[in-house]
Amino acid sequence: MSDTGARLPKYHRIADALRNQIRNGDLQPGDKLPAETAIASTHATSVPTVRQAMSVLRAEGLVESRHGIGTFVRDSHRRQRRSRNRYGEARGRDGLLNNTFRHEITFAGTEPVPAHVADCLNVEQGTPVVVRRRRLYDENEHLAEMGASYLPTDYAKGTYLEEPTVVPKALFRCVEDLTGRTYTHARDQVTARRATESEADAFGLPLGAFVLYLIHTATDENDRVLEVSESIWPADTVMVVDDYPIPAKPTATAGSDL
Repeated sequence: MSDTGARLPKYHRIADALRNQIRNGDLQPGDKLPAETAIASTHATSVPTVRQAMSVLRAEGLVESRHGIGTFVRDSHRRQRRSRNRYGEARGRDGLLNNTFRHEITFAGTEPVPAHVADCLNVEQGTPVVVRRRRLYDENEHLAEMGASYLPTDYAKGTYLEEPTVVPKALFRCVEDLTGRTYTHARDQVTARRATESEADAFGLPLGAFVLYLIHTATDENDRVLEVSESIWPADTVMVVDDYPIPAKPTATAGSDL
């Protein structure tokens, strides 16, 4: 062991050892880790120290704890979100935009719009909008995504969009039917941030874990906003993919890009 490793806190060294077992394939996705008492005995330490090590691995998304059962190696597969293809694919089929998940509408009704969404909707903070909050669950009934859609009241208020039920087809197609307008342009802004306490609790994440936060603004051919939506995922479960053509000639750019 290097001098640097020897100076690390004991729980970090335990986390390093378990992490190496996972990366080397000695512990496979779905494998149950030894009991905390067994790990403590192996490393000549205490159970609280082992629990600190487990917290590190959970924060990295390598393991997950199942209440009353134990701690297991997580599947490292990340779901891919390909924004540019989503609408086109949904126009050619029935069902929801995210049709591989079970949808639950946790709230539908009118609320004052928060500041960060008001900017995208081009309205003042506190303006009433129709809000639809959702949770998406994967095939194992694990919470995969939390989110909400914010819709102008001029077309959404008093409609079935205020009912806390799953809509019969992709929400954007419902909006197009109600307004007679067409979604023609979308803007996605993705940031990484630490999960709030309520988000960490909902996803089963340790405090301090990161989430990906996306805010999506969709407009019609006249640049009028039809919908603003937000999505939140544990950062270790999703990969945002953008495939695009590279221009052969110079193009104008706005702002500062990486």
